[in-house]
Amino acid sequence: MRALRALSGVVAAGTVVLAAVVTGSAVIGARDGFPGPGTTAVLWHLIVGAIVIAAQIYSDRRRGFAAFSGSMVVLLAAGILLWTQWWR
Repeated sequence: MRALRALSGVVAAGTVVLAAVVTGSAVIGARDGFPGPGTTAVLWHLIVGAIVIAAQIYSDRRRGFAAFSGSMVVLLAAGILLWTQWWR
C-alpha cells in the first residue's frame, strides 16, 4: 500500500505542476498576444489539481481500503485529465 500511495503522490504533484504550467502559459499568452490554452483547458487543470490534492491527503491519512481508494481517485482523475486534454 505504501508504494501505491507514493506513486499516487508523485502523480498528484505532477498534476499540480502541470496545472501551474498550463495556467502560466495562458496568462503569458494573454499578456503577450499569442494563442495559448483556452479557459476550458485551464479550468480542467485547476479543478483536477484540486481533486488530486484532496484525494492524496485523504489517502495519506487513512489505512487499508480507504487509502487504496484515495490513491485510485488520484490516478483516475489524472488519467482522465491527460486523456481529455492532451491525447484527444
